[in-house]
Amino acid sequence: MELVKDFNWKKGMTVKELVDAYSQIGFQSIELKKSADVIVKMKKNSAKIFLTFTSNMVTSGLRGFFAQILKLKMADVVVTTAGGIEEDIMKATGEKFVIGNFNSDDVELHEQGINRVGNLHIKTESYTNFEDRILPILDKLYAKQKHWTVSEMFREIGLMLDDENSILYQAAKNNIPIFCPAITDGALGFHLYLFQQKHKDFIVDVVKDFGNILLSTSFDEKKGVIALGGSISKHHAILCTLLNGGAEYAVYMTTAHKTSGSMSGATTDEAKSWGKVKDDSDVATVIGDVSITFPLAMINALEQLTDEGLIKGVDK
Repeated sequence: MELVKDFNWKKGMTVKELVDAYSQIGFQSIELKKSADVIVKMKKNSAKIFLTFTSNMVTSGLRGFFAQILKLKMADVVVTTAGGIEEDIMKATGEKFVIGNFNSDDVELHEQGINRVGNLHIKTESYTNFEDRILPILDKLYAKQKHWTVSEMFREIGLMLDDENSILYQAAKNNIPIFCPAITDGALGFHLYLFQQKHKDFIVDVVKDFGNILLSTSFDEKKGVIALGGSISKHHAILCTLLNGGAEYAVYMTTAHKTSGSMSGATTDEAKSWGKVKDDSDVATVIGDVSITFPLAMINALEQLTDEGLIKGVDK
């Protein structure tokens, strides 16, 4: 029987010490500590780890943390949305996003050519600059071959970038596939469409890539899912685990609630009813802003794994 323990701060407290203390505070702090421990179990038991996230997280500063996680081999497969890919390319090619306010005057922002994502601002100019940068990339892809799966295309683009904080760069460098089933849902999709109008034999094959993610694991392999937010990125990964016997480990982090009946709010327990997660799996569902919860849980996991010598190449 675990007892509630009063939390006390001490000077110089580490992230690991803080999150370890969460296990005896109560409420969502307990789930957050549990999520860190589940991530550790995934890695220690050599599970194939699927990391999923939505584009707003790439808009934020988590983008660099995702890239670092890939560099440290803490994920084997990535699933995300089109906005996350285009914003990774934007940042890799010099675009800067601005911290604004949740209560900004949106009409005024529109008149100034600024687009708001929560309390973050992206200039419309960044999207016109993206067009200037993506077209030469598409020309290079087309010159190399005419038919691409999405994950193959992303790997090739990643090899063209030179940014240690880029998700595409680190994924390509570490041979980690990135899947994006909704590739057309954003500026990148729009430019792919326009490019295809000029080059009718240019094909980006989403259906073939679905086969690639299914074949990225098997019934015999242990599987773990770290799903940040919901949407198609989360579902694409857990559909893959469903078709391959279910995941042994799962961590969901979301601001959505289970009563919505949505993919974003669906818990790890609900996933068991579908067979996406095994009945006896180690799971945790953390309700809260991923920009807060995920760094805490992952850093705690990384420190546990580093202490045990299971993570190499960590910068001091």
